[in-house]
Amino acid sequence: MALIKFVRNHSDLSTDRGFQFEFSCDRCGTGYQTSFQPSATGLVSEVLDTASGLLGGLFSSAATVGDRVHSVAWERARDAAFQKAVEEVKPNFVQCPKCVQWVCRESCWNASRGLCKECAPDLGVEQAAVESQVDVEEVQAKARQSKKRTAQAACPACGAAISASGKFCPECGAALSAEKHCTECGKMPASAKFCPDCGAKQS
Repeated sequence: MALIKFVRNHSDLSTDRGFQFEFSCDRCGTGYQTSFQPSATGLVSEVLDTASGLLGGLFSSAATVGDRVHSVAWERARDAAFQKAVEEVKPNFVQCPKCVQWVCRESCWNASRGLCKECAPDLGVEQAAVESQVDVEEVQAKARQSKKRTAQAACPACGAAISASGKFCPECGAALSAEKHCTECGKMPASAKFCPDCGAKQS
């Protein structure tokens, strides 16, 4: 039998009753199970074992011979079944010529570039991901800018040290939470007579 060249990520799910294999993508791990192939030698051995048990060991020697035949013939049948399984599942995989990984066509192959998406990412997907990240960063920046900062370390009237939870200065009695804003644009330091942003006179 010719050598079989295919994905390194595969599992043998075979039993005495038959053969089945699972092949996985090197990049995303997506697995494909092949169809179940019954084992003729396994069925024969099972029939002989059953007959031997029912007839009090009358066919015990035949069952033993069947097991010996099964051990050799089953291995050959398994190799043939594996070859058939490879041919069945191979259309779902492509080997990348750059990184030589076997990847699934469905999710990890960039057909327009002839490379896997690890070596040649889908530019549309990458652009959408970058744009989404930019949107998130813009929302976060706006949230930080709009957040009011009310904590103060010193009284704005006399400069005395104050606690963060106090409402009035313990030295001069000035209201610590009082904030003066321009009646026109909403911006202005507490002591200004004219708004430095829009020039409106303050009452």
